[in-house]
Amino acid sequence: MLVFRQLFDTASSTYTYLLADNGEAILIDPVFEQGLRDAALVAELGLRLVATLDTHVHADHVTGAWLLHRRLGADIALSASSGATGADRYLNHGERIGFGTRALEARATPGHTNGCMSFVLDDRSMAFTGDCLLIRGSGRTDFQQGDAHAMFRSVREQIFTLPEGCLLYPGHDYRGLTVSSVAEEKRYNPRLGEAIGEEDFAGYMANLNLPHPRQLAVALPANLRCGEPADGTAGTEAQDWAALSFSFAGIWEIMPQTFEELATPVQLIDVREPGEFDGSLGHIKGATLIPLGELQSRILELDPQRPVVSVCRSGARSAQAVALLQKAGFRQLANLAGGMLRWRAEGHPVEGGSN
Repeated sequence: MLVFRQLFDTASSTYTYLLADNGEAILIDPVFEQGLRDAALVAELGLRLVATLDTHVHADHVTGAWLLHRRLGADIALSASSGATGADRYLNHGERIGFGTRALEARATPGHTNGCMSFVLDDRSMAFTGDCLLIRGSGRTDFQQGDAHAMFRSVREQIFTLPEGCLLYPGHDYRGLTVSSVAEEKRYNPRLGEAIGEEDFAGYMANLNLPHPRQLAVALPANLRCGEPADGTAGTEAQDWAALSFSFAGIWEIMPQTFEELATPVQLIDVREPGEFDGSLGHIKGATLIPLGELQSRILELDPQRPVVSVCRSGARSAQAVALLQKAGFRQLANLAGGMLRWRAEGHPVEGGSN
């Protein structure tokens, strides 16, 4: 059965798409800053990421391709016309990218850039159009080898020739729209609908007068290296003070056994209410009681230079505490996975409590 997820990066309004079958997954247009999120989703769904695909060399965000290759071993694939270095596979028009028993067909759709590609699912029920065709719009054509005439032909020949019921998933949307169809865009797209002529479209695009993307100076050079940072490091996305895992919910977690064996001194905060702290589950030795409702006003009691581990009954309130501390600028943080329920169930020592 096909697994499909549509993910979103708010900073660049970029959609990332996960498709998987028979345990193998691909990601289309991953974002560097969302690499941990994407890796966590792959892990939680029990998948193996076999490849990342970029629809083009982006100018508004840095691709997560290199980061996911480094973390998960996924092949990097993009157009042979992209001009990028560092990919494992350079795609030409008509090539297929397999995952499990399914495949995507790469279709060259230049216009936004020379190396733009759209990816069409093998049964032609879904297509991922990148910055070529957007929902009721299109990508810009005023820089980075942009060509309005080429884009017009790309849409007409490679996208509008798909079945009318084929669902279209764009690379971006700035209004919260998530999906369209070939039939809808043929009828309602104000730039590229069937009633629009090529010269009309070219004239429309020549007069958009858009500002350049804010991340242009950073994104383009990095994406020509498939997202590899200039210094060849992954930056500060990981925490090295303990063996932690990152959840799809965006929370770093530490397992009870790992915490019990941890040699690094940490600040352990218990965010339950006083009655729970002294109640039947007991509490962990050395824990400081700071109920979640008081945490904001008591943040100054914590040292932001030392790791903080939060715990509650089940791990839910303590996850919220981690999110609150992240917003306050704390960087070395973890939630005790499963809370006191799991801690007690696994037989780890407590103070107080009952059998």
